[in-house]
Amino acid sequence: MADQGSIGRRARAAAQESDRDLEAVLALERELQSGECRGDPGRLDELLAADFLEIGASGRVWDRSAIMALLAEEDSAAAPIELHDLAARALLPDLVQVLWVSQREEQRAARTSLWRRADGAWRLVYHQGTPRAQA
Repeated sequence: MADQGSIGRRARAAAQESDRDLEAVLALERELQSGECRGDPGRLDELLAADFLEIGASGRVWDRSAIMALLAEEDSAAAPIELHDLAARALLPDLVQVLWVSQREEQRAARTSLWRRADGAWRLVYHQGTPRAQA
């Protein structure tokens, strides 16, 4: 039978691992919004899961191939995407939800992403944007 000390150590170790996972996913979410990443098909291929699906702020639905084609046409001189109120929570050990607000020029949207870990790598499996009124 495990003593209280070993149970506490295991709980702290699990919490630290969860915190590291959340920080890793938040870093990937930030990277994915950068112009450099969005313009790099190889990096997008690494970050987007094969079954990726996005429901955009416009209401349109994109699968992985459609969003990669859309990003390939994105103007490299486009205004950067600002990330506000970025937060993450583990839904399961290998599934993280990220919530944030985007702003690009005058357009704001509430964003939700789901990142799934498979084969040791985090990949974006779902993303949704919902338009928000200007602050």
